[in-house]
Amino acid sequence: MARRNLNDLLSFVMVAREGSFTRAAALLGVTQSALSQAISGLEAGLEIRLLTRTTRSVSLTAAGERLLKAIGHRLDEIESELDVLTEMRDKPAGTVRITCGEHVLRTTLLPKLTPLLRDYPDINIEFDVDYGFKDIVAERFDAGVRLGDTIDKDMIAVPIGPPLRMAVAASPGYFAAHPVPRNPRDLLNHNCINQRMQTSKGLYVWDFERRGRKLNVRVPGQLVFNTSPAMVDAALAGLGIALLPEDEFAPHLQEGRLVRVLEDWCAPFPGYRLYYPSRRQPSPAFSLVVGALRVTGERIKAKG
Repeated sequence: MARRNLNDLLSFVMVAREGSFTRAAALLGVTQSALSQAISGLEAGLEIRLLTRTTRSVSLTAAGERLLKAIGHRLDEIESELDVLTEMRDKPAGTVRITCGEHVLRTTLLPKLTPLLRDYPDINIEFDVDYGFKDIVAERFDAGVRLGDTIDKDMIAVPIGPPLRMAVAASPGYFAAHPVPRNPRDLLNHNCINQRMQTSKGLYVWDFERRGRKLNVRVPGQLVFNTSPAMVDAALAGLGIALLPEDEFAPHLQEGRLVRVLEDWCAPFPGYRLYYPSRRQPSPAFSLVVGALRVTGERIKAKG
């Protein structure tokens, strides 16, 4: 069997991911003509079309999709290994990309990583704030952050924060005008602040647990948000009752701007975890980031 040109395969993967010969050529540092010839040569050698080209777009054929799925992550692994070898010559360097929520970025990631950034000026960190469940492999993130056990299969999960509890809270003004709920079902008679989940697009169902008894409540309310800071602001404005991890309410509860209820129905659960592919060969820069964020215990293999 004839040997394949790895440069041609890399060219194919770049065009497939970018969906554009122009952008791919710029990233590879070659001319569009040279890139087009490389792809044509690869297709000729394989005797099958990989890309469908029009004057406006580039798309994958079925064969192209299969090839991209088969080799894309392998080329990423080769690139990662070469980066590791390069970084071993000198001090840790490079960019670490992390997808996370806004709250954990502000309260956990930045405070813990600030000393690292000061000690290692050649390490760069890119944060992507997103509340959806991203495919970190497909979107080429080094790691992501999620709460509790909501980690994908074949991921390494590293605890970066203590166990958390949810908190149900509203302003003193709201409770001056409405009775304090004593049971989660009482929330059905209140104006609650709902959260739209970015992945499922459904409304978050408020779940409670007390002494082993679990209870789920679909709460009514005038307001729906898809980010937690807006929910906190709405609760502070007296617009209803909100449910969020207690640390998001913490300063407002401590200073009396919000009042917590149903605390005995809010059981603790695993806190924030950094997760990344189990097959990943970590670079020195990434290993330093994990070490700075880790709080307790060894890394664990996520459950499917």
